[in-house]
Amino acid sequence: MRDSQSFVPALKALVFVLALVPLARLAVALAFFPDWLGANPAEFITRSLGDWTLRFLLATLAVTPLRVLTGWHWLLRLRRMLGLYAFFYGVVHLSSYVAFDQLFSVPEILRDIAKRPFITVGFTTLVLMIPLAATSTNAMVRRLGAKRWLALHRLVYVIGPLAVLHFWWMVKRDVTQPAIYGLILALLLGYRVLARRRGRRGSVPAPATR
Repeated sequence: MRDSQSFVPALKALVFVLALVPLARLAVALAFFPDWLGANPAEFITRSLGDWTLRFLLATLAVTPLRVLTGWHWLLRLRRMLGLYAFFYGVVHLSSYVAFDQLFSVPEILRDIAKRPFITVGFTTLVLMIPLAATSTNAMVRRLGAKRWLALHRLVYVIGPLAVLHFWWMVKRDVTQPAIYGLILALLLGYRVLARRRGRRGSVPAPATR
């Protein structure tokens, strides 16, 4: 597997399909089996979408250390997709909140963002993800230049902690799950700090390839 990448297109197609499964399950449950979603289906859907946003974000951050530790350089070819899925689920997460929780009321949404810190942090997180998603193509890497592209995409090191903080403040009482995500994030970011100090090439992300 280290020497041949002929399997990568098939693997990318598989990952693409599997990444849609969480959303498809929620859609099927909402349409045909609403009891699966508990007493508050809207809250279940919104939180589930938020969970998957964070999971894809962590998976994206995990690519670099896994590539360095395993020597599987083809993992880089999955990173762009994983990052875009993190943004996609973040957008759907926000859309679910707007549709189910606020019923598309713009004044209520603005008031909620202003008075509830975890919503403010979550909204800020998604806004910071926009330039990363918008510059994820090879054409944008060439237009910006590798150095500026890398500098911009280091925003992910801000986005990750903000996403965990959003989750932490939202759950309020039982913080076990956000604490686990926070620990994973700390390990992924800590690896980068140590690798950068040692001058290892895998310490900073390179532009993803197709």
